[in-house]
Order: sequence, then C-alpha cells, then structure tokens
Amino acid sequence: MFRRQEVFWCQDNETRKQESLGTKDRQVAERILNAKNEAQQQPIINLQIARAYLQAGDPAVATRNWRLVMEEATKLKHGATHARYVAAIRDHAFDDLRDRPVLETRPEHFLRVLEMGTVSTNVFLRRIHNFALDMNWIPWPVLPKRRWPVPSFKEKRAITLAEHETIMAREPNPEWKAYFALLWHAGGSQTDVAQLRAEDVDWQAHVLAYQRKKTGTSCFLSFGNKAEELLRQLPTAGPLFPRIAQLHEKHRAKHFRRRCLGLGIAGISLHSYRYAWAERAKSAGMPERFAMENLGHNSKAVHRSYARRAKVIIPALEAYEEGNSANNVIALPEALPQGRRARAKEA
Repeated sequence: MFRRQEVFWCQDNETRKQESLGTKDRQVAERILNAKNEAQQQPIINLQIARAYLQAGDPAVATRNWRLVMEEATKLKHGATHARYVAAIRDHAFDDLRDRPVLETRPEHFLRVLEMGTVSTNVFLRRIHNFALDMNWIPWPVLPKRRWPVPSFKEKRAITLAEHETIMAREPNPEWKAYFALLWHAGGSQTDVAQLRAEDVDWQAHVLAYQRKKTGTSCFLSFGNKAEELLRQLPTAGPLFPRIAQLHEKHRAKHFRRRCLGLGIAGISLHSYRYAWAERAKSAGMPERFAMENLGHNSKAVHRSYARRAKVIIPALEAYEEGNSANNVIALPEALPQGRRARAKEA
C-alpha cells in the first residue's frame, strides 16, 4: 500500500498492477488491503488443503497433467480406434491444455480449447474428460454436461441406386467393380467387406457370416440370387478381394472419392453403402431387429440414425380391413358385455 496525492493505493506484487483504494483514511485503506489479501490467499489455501487430502490417496495428483490423461486413454485403444486417438490428440487446440495440471483446470480452459478446435476436438475432449472422471483423477466435472457445446456433424446420406449404377459403369477394374456391388448387397463397412474370405460364405444356408473388425459383433447376412451370382464369380478360397484387402482404409476411400469426383457425385463415401442398405431395409418393411442383426448394430438409436431418411409407404386402413376380411377375422361388437365378449372370442 502506498499514498499518492493523499489517496491510498495498492499494488499487486505478482502482476504489478496498481489501483486506487478510494480513501484518504489509513485505517480504512488497511482494512481494504487486508480484505484483498485474504480474498487472494483463501482460494490458494483451499487448493493446498484439497491437495493434501487427495495426495493421501493418490500421490501423483499434484503432478498429473492432461498430457498424461491423453496418453493413458490412448493406451487402452486398439487397431483403427487407437490410430484415431493418436491423430486426434495431436490437434493444436489441445496445446494450451496438455501441460496444465488436471486439478487446476477450470471451465474457461476447456471453453478456450473448444473455441479453437473443431467437431473432432469436441468429441475427443469429452472422451478424455470422462476418462479422467472414471479414473477419479478429478473430483468433479470440469465442465458441466449441459454446458458442453453440441457438436455439429456434417450431413451424411446414403448412396442412391442411380449413383451406384453410374459408378459401376465407370469402374474398369473387375475387382473394384465386384467390391462396390457386394457393398450394395451386404451393406457392410468397407473394411469388413474388403477382408471377407471364401470361407465366410455358407452356400447351403445362403448366409454370409463375418465378424466386425470395429466392434467384434458377429453378422449373419442372408443373400439372394443377385448376391449369389456375384459371389460365384469371386475366388473360391482365401480373400474374396485379394488386392483390395491389402489396402489401407484411407486408400480405398481415396479410390472411391476419385470415382465420385470424376462423375460429379458429391456428398457420399464408402460408408454411404451402409446408410443405403439400412434405408432399403426400412422401405421394404424388414423388421428392425433383422436389419440390426445384418448390419451388426447393437443400438437401436444407431440403426435408426442410419435409416432415418428411408421412404416408407404405409398401407391404407382399407387395405388392412380388406386383409382382415380375407382372413375371416370377425370384429366383436363393442356393445357386448365383457363376459359375453370373452365367450364369443373363445367360440
């Protein structure tokens, strides 16, 4: 505290910022100064006390930063998921957060990362945050669930029959052509279909059985005459697509994208074949549980998001009434008492 033109001022010893205390009375100025010091020291004291308690059960709580959390979360992933995590945590939006102690992280730190990042940043920051919560490395959420910005994903759509036929007509390579055709019939992911083997085809039951690489879910797809005709043309032993199976998924995606760009087709990818299969199944009236089994979906919400754009024609009420008449279904009068209705139904 110091005096300037009879008015007392104070200075922050850390930031060197000076401000007026707004009084000429020394006693009043000292009380204001003491209040400022206590307000500054109390949060620090509380944090020191919290650290002391937490260190009793977790000695690394004082030194653990978000870089360590990211590394530990990535270690538990395998295959393509591990590669996605490694690529995601390299995002420059995380640079200000990596070396920050987990226990000293405030909501504004997360908000700054979300402002600088993309949709992927939002998704993976949630996962890393939830991982730290599950491991009890933070006592409470840094950012409340309701305050997370809703990620805005790009619109995804299914490939149409006309687009599929156009791509097939343009593709000169027989193996790629058969690959696109089987994607249309099977609706599998690009990696699962590319790595199918001749041993996965049960010719007696007309079933294509395989295990999804992403989730490990078993898929059993009954195929019809068109798919059978296609499968008969593929190798009878080993991989059905020997060259395509050896390619990385990004190279398969690039090949398909080049075909689409050459034809002026936009907004689709190899994954659009799964959307197309789900929409075709819904439009044809296939029960949802059968469609989920064929696509390897364990979640109804996921499956419905795939088939949300399907055009379903609902039969008219007259069609149901005519169907009931054809099946000799007799509607009981509502005026009959409950007991007589039950006896009439049994009769």
